[in-house]
Amino acid sequence: MTRILYVEDHPGNVFMLSSRLKRKGYEVLVATDGEKGIAMTQAELPSLILMDLRLPVIDGWEATRRLKLSEATRHIPIIALSAHAMYGDRQRTLDAGCDDYLTKPIDLDRLLAAMKALLEGD
Repeated sequence: MTRILYVEDHPGNVFMLSSRLKRKGYEVLVATDGEKGIAMTQAELPSLILMDLRLPVIDGWEATRRLKLSEATRHIPIIALSAHAMYGDRQRTLDAGCDDYLTKPIDLDRLLAAMKALLEGD
């Protein structure tokens, strides 16, 4: 079973997306802020990370930068998920090290396609 880490502080988003991913056969771990996301990534080494950007303690951009600087975690693909689709956000997110960027509300088919492409290395 593929292990996904979902870093998200909004309980409703966590429930909705993690439930849908579990039904698709993924194991979903959850961290509620960027600091916990970094710690869980280092401890669990998930196959892929879904990273909200506006997080408490450490935001998603900084958490991504730190994960991509680490030899142990830089190989893990990160998909940024954001409700804020302001001009420049996509590029800022990719510059921080995210491998893809999707806006909320999440289109599950689009997310699954992005996850599949990153997990298979396409």
